[in-house]
Amino acid sequence: MEHYYRELVSFLCARLGNRQAAEDVAHDAYTRVLERTGDTDIEHPRAFLYRTALNLVIDGHRRGQLRQAESLDVLDSDERFFSPAPSQDMEQRQRLELIQRALGELSQLCRDCFLLRKLEGLSHQEIAERLGISRSLVEKHIVNAMKHCRVRMRQWEC
Repeated sequence: MEHYYRELVSFLCARLGNRQAAEDVAHDAYTRVLERTGDTDIEHPRAFLYRTALNLVIDGHRRGQLRQAESLDVLDSDERFFSPAPSQDMEQRQRLELIQRALGELSQLCRDCFLLRKLEGLSHQEIAERLGISRSLVEKHIVNAMKHCRVRMRQWEC
């Protein structure tokens, strides 16, 4: 399924008019597909991936419209938006520790590609230039890192 990545990003870029947004949606689509549970194989993986990506675009559009219509005053007055419940905070810390542990199992280059993308928001081309590798290799490392983290998180959270 990884070989559809560039094609999917191009498709999404044409729809969204923004390469960075297209890459983000593509990553999220891959994550959703990798998180999918069930014993049945995906009969048409390319179509499934594209439909997942389009659903994410539609969901994002709807959330964007809702956010624009919602008053921001509620954020100033509602305590829930300032601090998570203690159980949520602890759960988030535990998940973060597991993700850090999973990332620690990756090669340095794979981990660097993933972190530059997810934490610093660099484009694939910017990462490739910074690390002196091809853009294709950056894409493969990011997808592999996401896949590895998903697998390990499933194993450790059971």
